[in-house]
Amino acid sequence: MTQRVVVTGMGAITPVGADVKATWEAILAGRSGVTTLPDIEELGLPTHIGARVKDFDPATVLEKKDARRMDRFAALAVAAAQEAIDDSGVLESTGSDAIGVSFGTGIGGMQTFCDQHRTFLEKGPDRVSPFFIPTMIPNIGAGVLAIRWNLTGPNVTTVTACASSASAIAQAYWAIQRGDARAMLTGGSEAVVIPLAFAGFSSMKALSTRNEDPEGACRPFDADRDGFVIGEGGGFLVLESLEDAKARGAQIYAEVLGAGESADAYHIVEPCPDGEGARKAMSRALSSAGLAPDRIDYVNAHATGTPKGDRGEAEAIMKVFGEHTRNLSVSGTKSMTGHLLGAAGAVELILSILALRDQVVPPTINLDHPEDVALDFVKGSARERRVDVSMSNSFGFGGHNVSLVVGRLV
Repeated sequence: MTQRVVVTGMGAITPVGADVKATWEAILAGRSGVTTLPDIEELGLPTHIGARVKDFDPATVLEKKDARRMDRFAALAVAAAQEAIDDSGVLESTGSDAIGVSFGTGIGGMQTFCDQHRTFLEKGPDRVSPFFIPTMIPNIGAGVLAIRWNLTGPNVTTVTACASSASAIAQAYWAIQRGDARAMLTGGSEAVVIPLAFAGFSSMKALSTRNEDPEGACRPFDADRDGFVIGEGGGFLVLESLEDAKARGAQIYAEVLGAGESADAYHIVEPCPDGEGARKAMSRALSSAGLAPDRIDYVNAHATGTPKGDRGEAEAIMKVFGEHTRNLSVSGTKSMTGHLLGAAGAVELILSILALRDQVVPPTINLDHPEDVALDFVKGSARERRVDVSMSNSFGFGGHNVSLVVGRLV
C-alpha cells in the first residue's frame, strides 16, 4: 500500500527572519529583506543589492571547530534543519535507521572555493586546506545533517539549480511513499551572496539593477521588473508517513498530496517562452495528487522578477487552471526574500503550508504595474481566504521544473 505522507516539522532561516515564525510574520507584513551590500558596491558591478541572512553566527548551532570547517551554505542548512527536527520531535520516537536526508543546493560551497583558490594563487598548492574538497562539494550538506543526528536512512542530494530543494522534497516524498524510509529530513540551503556570484549573474544581465531602491527591486509580475535579486538562506521540513505521525501523536501541518517534474529541453538558462515546461510540471503534480485544477486555492509562484520567466509562468498557470483562474490566488514571495536559489523551493513550500494553517495568503509586494494577465497576484497586502490546497512552483536553469502540492489533512 502506498504511504500517505505528512509534514510534522518545519525550519527556516531567511533574509527576513531567523526562524519560521519570524519569517512568516515578516512575509505577512510585506517586509523586504533586500539591502545595499557595501562589499559588493565597492566592486563597481551594475548590481550591488541583495538579501543576506542577518546576524547569523554559525557558532550558535555548531561547535567552534566545526563552524570553522564548514561553508556557510552547510551552516545555514544545520540551522534550519535543527529547527525542523526540534519542531517535529521525530527523533524521540523514530529510529535513526528509518530516517533519511534529501537535500538540495544549486551551487554548494562557492565561498570556500573562492577562498581556497585565492590561497592556491597567493601561497601555493601546499597551503590549500585538506578540508577544501569536503567543505565545498554540494552533497556535504546532506552528509553533515546525517552525521549530526545519525540518520542512516536514504541520503541524497539534488542539484537542479533554483529547483534544487523542491526536487529534494519530491524525492523525499516518493521515498516515504515507496517505504524506503519512515521519515525524511528534507529541504535545502544556499549561500552565494558573494562577489564571484554577483559577477557571474551580472554578466548574464540576470540581476535587477534597481540599486537606488533595494526594497523595491524584486518585482514579480510587475511590468517594470528588470531581473532577480540574489538571496541566501535555508528551509527544511520533516516528512513522515501518516501512520507513523498519528501513532506518535505528532502535530501535522499538512499532507503532501503530489509532486510533478518536467524539463523544458529548450535552453540552458531561458525558460520556454510559452511556459510549456512549467505547465507540464503543474499538470503532473495535479495528476500525482489525483486532483482537478479547481481544487487548488493558492499558488506560490516561482516568480523571480525576470521578464521572460514571470511571463511564461503566468501563461502556464492560466493554461493549467483555465476557468478556475478567477478563483485562484497567486503570489510571488521572492519580492520580499529575494531569490534564495537552491533553497527557494523549500522556504516557499513552508510558506504555502502556513497559508493552509492560518487561512491567509501572503502578498506580492512592489507590484505597481501588474502584468496584463487575468491572475490575482494578491497585490500589496496579505489576504484572508479559505485555503485547503496549495501549490508551490520552482524552476531552475537547465530547464528543471518542479511543482509540489500540499493540503490540509482530511
